[in-house]
Amino acid sequence: YLALDIDAFDPATAPATSTPEPGGLTWLQATSLLREVFSRTNVVGADIVEVAPTPGFQCTEFLAARLGAKMIAYRKA
Repeated sequence: YLALDIDAFDPATAPATSTPEPGGLTWLQATSLLREVFSRTNVVGADIVEVAPTPGFQCTEFLAARLGAKMIAYRKA
């Protein structure tokens, strides 16, 4: 089981979270890491947590949705 915490991302990438991490992950670092994890292990479930929606500012929610889609694609590959 894989739990992905959005606050691991740099606030420039995912600002709408409860505890932003300056210098955190970028999109390319995260997808590279996910690709490696899915290629080496049998991931049977996953979740994405710590998204704190901000009205009128949907980039963090969009990032979480795209990460979910990537995880599904990596699982099927």
